[in-house]
Amino acid sequence: MAGPIRILHLHSTFDLGGKEARAVRLMNAFGDRARHVIVSSMDGHYGARDQIETGVAYEIAQSPPPLTGKPSVKRYEAIARYMRGFDLVLSYNWGAIDGSMARRVFGRGVPPLVHHEDGFNEDEAGGLKRERNLYRRLALGAAHALAVPSETLERIALEAWKQPRGKVHRIVNGIATMAYSRAPEPNAIPGFTRKPKEVVIGTVAGLRAVKDLPALVRAVGGLAGKYRLVIVGEGPERAAIERQALAMGIDDRLVMPGFVDRPYRYMRHFDLLALSSRSEQLPISVMEAMAAGLPIVSTPVGDVARMVAAENLPFIAAQATEVQLRDAMQPLLRDAALRAAVGAANQAKARAQYDESVMIARYTALYEEAIGRPGALGG
Repeated sequence: MAGPIRILHLHSTFDLGGKEARAVRLMNAFGDRARHVIVSSMDGHYGARDQIETGVAYEIAQSPPPLTGKPSVKRYEAIARYMRGFDLVLSYNWGAIDGSMARRVFGRGVPPLVHHEDGFNEDEAGGLKRERNLYRRLALGAAHALAVPSETLERIALEAWKQPRGKVHRIVNGIATMAYSRAPEPNAIPGFTRKPKEVVIGTVAGLRAVKDLPALVRAVGGLAGKYRLVIVGEGPERAAIERQALAMGIDDRLVMPGFVDRPYRYMRHFDLLALSSRSEQLPISVMEAMAAGLPIVSTPVGDVARMVAAENLPFIAAQATEVQLRDAMQPLLRDAALRAAVGAANQAKARAQYDESVMIARYTALYEEAIGRPGALGG
């Protein structure tokens, strides 16, 4: 009987975010059928490890070769040598693209590699960089497959990165949708207690520039009505967000509890979810809010307009401006019945299309096909 599949994970960062949550969910689903080694190109960024279930065999790599840096034959050779100890390599985003490049340059004996692209940071939020497109095009030629979650990224992979259609696999992210129908835990959000007759506008995001949360603060600051803004997440933009709230005179309506895990525990404390991002693909937070029965207000980024129910489309801003974001929020702020109707339509779509069972089955099949061992990970 064959032993567990040895899987190497090459991450740009392993702090908990959308792609890390998905990777951990798959690790948990594979159980004792796989053993995992995790590398982060950002040293010390391993916060997502806390979500790995007891009994899943994993370790954090000790002194792995650097995944980022100037192109270097010596570095590529070291990465390739390291990868040869595994059955399958899974790499994630631009920060780990050199796993593919190393396989291209020193491919002999290197196991199959599946690369995952989930979106772009602020340095490419305004447009893709030509030199990176060329590098991806070259590096991804050595990958067995490229997995993307959105139609937007699928189109980029085919057109900008020139990957053959048979190599690109669009696999929609999924969540445990039924968990989000539970009543929220009363104290799940530190420092938050709902006040009478207020509407709670929530968002769940890393506090990074690409999320443009100061713009959300400005949009919310222009609303007429009784509300509270709850921003769940942590990151370098915290001070900028707080300064903007103070400038808008709504610092007493802003709650920033930091990172809070297991969003199903608190998502239904919100009355609507708002996104101000300059770049997204298929945001997990939108799925979570839909599964919780919430309406979504968002800038027109990624696949958000295709994700939400038809009833929610009027609340996706036509342009990524704070004025349009404010105007999209205002009708929902005033009308509880409208929020309930739009939220119910979103919840029905989330349960039908975004449940994690479909996602797990598709990734499992892709990884098994890559190593030529059907059933090895699926139990």
